[in-house]
Amino acid sequence: MSNAFVVKELRFKYPKNNDDTIQGISFQVEEGKIFGLLGPSGAGKSTTQKILSKLLEDYSGEISYYGKDLKNYHKEFYEEVGVGFEMPVHFNKLTALENLKYFAGLYKTNIDYIELLTRVGLYEARNQLVGEFSKGMKVRLNFVRALLNDPKMIFLDEPTAGLDPKNAKIIKDMILEFKKQGKTIFVTTHLMGDVEQLCDYVVFMHKGRITETSTVRDLKMKYGKKELKIEYYNPDGLKSETYPLDKIGTNEAFLNALKKNEIETIHSGETTLEDIFIKVTGDVDNE
Repeated sequence: MSNAFVVKELRFKYPKNNDDTIQGISFQVEEGKIFGLLGPSGAGKSTTQKILSKLLEDYSGEISYYGKDLKNYHKEFYEEVGVGFEMPVHFNKLTALENLKYFAGLYKTNIDYIELLTRVGLYEARNQLVGEFSKGMKVRLNFVRALLNDPKMIFLDEPTAGLDPKNAKIIKDMILEFKKQGKTIFVTTHLMGDVEQLCDYVVFMHKGRITETSTVRDLKMKYGKKELKIEYYNPDGLKSETYPLDKIGTNEAFLNALKKNEIETIHSGETTLEDIFIKVTGDVDNE
C-alpha cells in the first residue's frame, strides 16, 4: 500500500498567536485505511485537518499527497477529496435536495445522492427546508454532502456526534464500506467507541505535538494490565480474585477457582481507550 499523505515536521501558527499551534509533527496516512487523529480541545486536530484539506496554507514543513507536494495541487485536489465539517453549514432556506444539487454542481463527478439520502434515512425529508431539520438530520446531510464527488480521500470531523445509536451505526457501517472500496478516511473524533470500531491506527496529539502513534490493539496491550479477574459466588456471597495472565493455564490457584466456584464473570486487564486518552495526552477533553 502507498501513502495518501506523508507529513514531515509540520508547523503552523495563526497570525495573532505567539506560539505555534502545530509544533513539528510527522505522520503518514496509509492509502485505503481509516486514520484517527485524537486529542483534547486545542490540541491542533482541526488545524491539522484544515491544512491537509488545503483550507490553511501558511505552514512550514513538508506535506506530500500521493507523492506530490500538497502546495502544487490546485482545483484538481478538491475533485477527489470530500470534507465533512464538525459544524454543518447548510442553506437553511433550501431543501435538502436543493442543497445537495447546488453542492454537487461544484464538481465534475457526482455520486447518486438520492441513494445516499435514502441510506441515511433522509429520503422522506428530501423536500423539507433544512432550517427545519434537527441537529442529527443536519449531521447526516453533512455526511452525504462530503461524498457528493465520490472522493477517494475523505475527511470526517466528528461524523457521528449528535446521532442516536441507530443512525450512528448506519454512518459507521458506511465508513467501513468506503474502506473496503479502497478509499482513505481521515477521522477526528472525541468518541472513543467510534475509534475502536473504525480506526486502523491512531495518532494522539496534545498541545500541538504527537504523543503516541499506534494501532488500537497495540495501545491496549501497551497500557493494559496483564491480569485476569474473576468474580464468583461462594457461601459468603460474590467474591473476586485477580491472577497474573502470564502462564495462566498452569496457575493452580486460578484453575482451582474455576473448578470449585460458580463463575459469574471473567475479565482481562484490558484498559479502555478513554483511560489511554487521558494517559497519553495528560488531559481530559471537556469539549
